[in-house]
Amino acid sequence: MRKVLVLATIIFLFGFKHPFYLGVTDLKFNAKEKVLQGSVKLFVNDLEAALKKVHNKTVDLINVKNKEEVNIILSEYLKKHLSLKINGKACTYKLIGFEKEEEALWMYVEFEKSEVPKKIDVENTLLYDHLKDQMNITHIEVNNSKKSLKAHNPEKILQFQF
Repeated sequence: MRKVLVLATIIFLFGFKHPFYLGVTDLKFNAKEKVLQGSVKLFVNDLEAALKKVHNKTVDLINVKNKEEVNIILSEYLKKHLSLKINGKACTYKLIGFEKEEEALWMYVEFEKSEVPKKIDVENTLLYDHLKDQMNITHIEVNNSKKSLKAHNPEKILQFQF
């Protein structure tokens, strides 16, 4: 009887889907080109809902009709919610492109040239306006040294030392 009760409890607890709000930013310093490059991964439905709030219209990221327009919309959103300082200096970046993979959208970014990072400050508020339970994980690699930090909404500043 006890085993049945334990099994029923497990099925009850894990039988319901729990919303999971996660974004991943993955950056790597390219020493040859002296630039930080990488990707930002967000769930499509969450990003679409956030963009709808900002633009007061539906932005379809699954069946993209105008890739150039969507690229501009995504670039503006990223620049508003993701910024970096390398060695204390604010760095600009550009959105190289994006692609959908299953339920996620990958956005590829490249930062301006810089010296080898010793300290990187990341301010990441992606989806914070839309999801109070959003968590953003940032992975950064510089000269084969990999570091990862996470921030739960409302935390937004991550500091990396290399």
